[in-house]
Amino acid sequence: MHTRDNQRAGLPRRDFIKNILAAGAITAIAPNILIAQSQPAKKPKGPPKKYTGEKVNLACVGIGNRGEQIINALHGTGLANIVALCDTDMGAPHTQNILQKFPDVPRFQDFRKMFDKLGKQIEAVAIATPDFSHFPVTILAMSLGKHVYVEKPMGHSFRQMELLMAAEKKYKVAAQMGNQGHSEANYFQFKAWTQAGIIKNVTRITAYMNSGRRWHDTEKFSYSKLAGDLPAEPVPDTLDWDCWLATAAQHRYNHGYMNGEWRSWYDFGNGALGDWGAHIFDTAHEFLDLGLPSEVEAVKLEGHNSFVFPQASTLAFRFPKRGGMPPLELTWYDGVKNLPPLPADMGEAVADTDIPPPSAGTIETKKLPPGKVIYGEGLTFKGGSHASTLQIIPGTQARDMASRLPEVPISPSNHFANFLLACKGREKCRSSFAVAGPLCQAMGMGVIAQRLNARLKFDRTTKQFTNNKVANALLQGVPPRKDWEQFYKL
Repeated sequence: MHTRDNQRAGLPRRDFIKNILAAGAITAIAPNILIAQSQPAKKPKGPPKKYTGEKVNLACVGIGNRGEQIINALHGTGLANIVALCDTDMGAPHTQNILQKFPDVPRFQDFRKMFDKLGKQIEAVAIATPDFSHFPVTILAMSLGKHVYVEKPMGHSFRQMELLMAAEKKYKVAAQMGNQGHSEANYFQFKAWTQAGIIKNVTRITAYMNSGRRWHDTEKFSYSKLAGDLPAEPVPDTLDWDCWLATAAQHRYNHGYMNGEWRSWYDFGNGALGDWGAHIFDTAHEFLDLGLPSEVEAVKLEGHNSFVFPQASTLAFRFPKRGGMPPLELTWYDGVKNLPPLPADMGEAVADTDIPPPSAGTIETKKLPPGKVIYGEGLTFKGGSHASTLQIIPGTQARDMASRLPEVPISPSNHFANFLLACKGREKCRSSFAVAGPLCQAMGMGVIAQRLNARLKFDRTTKQFTNNKVANALLQGVPPRKDWEQFYKL
């Protein structure tokens, strides 16, 4: 295993980036860019489909917890050859399964050194680091011509997502965001039903995620006393803390930020909305052409704090008329007791059986699993998250509609195979950055409304909040630390 010292040997980090810039491989992006159960899709049975053909040489950054699941899924397609493993803490217990599974694959703690040493061997990169560090790994890989698979959300700030969308166009690489339902039954059903006019003239969506989250632990988070950074603790010998922080603001090490605990903090995570929105209303966002909202309002917050996400949130996203489609309001509910209003004739909520297990805790599905209700012209639909299909409610209307519903095609490839086949030019990424970027930006705008406890008006043309200067500053994100600012020029 590489030590931290020999990882840092060779070309200095700053010189590595500068040399690429000097060579003309990367150009700065102009600043103004920043300015029922009714005929569900059939699901193939049996083991995952195997593919033949040349494999993609894949580097993996973030190899524990969710990263372990992603690596196994990508490798399990038979389309990936794992050529590099990278994690800021190679000594952590959660990294050991992957290290043991691929004992002869080169290992790195710093992704910059990985590209420096093995760049010519790497064709694609899978990124499963914490939300706030998706951006630097992803944009550096793209600038070097590597295809990228990155977990949701794509970035941590509106600006980062704007830069990643621009990089996808510029470098012409396959770029896939990891909301896996975008390659399963939910995706193909929503697409077929909107094209056939079954889902039309939607004016209202209720979306909800009411399972307990890490920040709901009041013993850890005393909202009356919480006033900023956690106290400093000794950095573990196996951890590269500077690389873990990446482009984030400087923080003192504390174990309370590690192993998923970062999700609780505005500086590092995106809350329940950023974690689950891309699994719940992603297809509605794409096929109803929602784009960016013209207004986001924090309707209700419980336990509001400037540092940690609220105990409960109700957020309203208001989208204007789009072509021939009417204005639409999407209302988001999170918090264990902040349950959404649901139709009296809704029946049982839809629960997806393919939700990946969380790294800690459980997702509550017995009471109210994560899901949505969509109110269209003449029809109302209920749905769950990830791959789960929509159902027309009430059941009597679903039965009346059954003979008029279009056939829904079976997915030709799961999300992981779709990405790897896109690397070879055989398919196109279904959750490309052009598709996923505006979705993540809309969710990020909701996080800003949570953080400020505000009603924010947004100009979709200039991409600016028109009534709050602090909110505009948050669109840009925090200024990167020294030696990390160059990633915003790639």
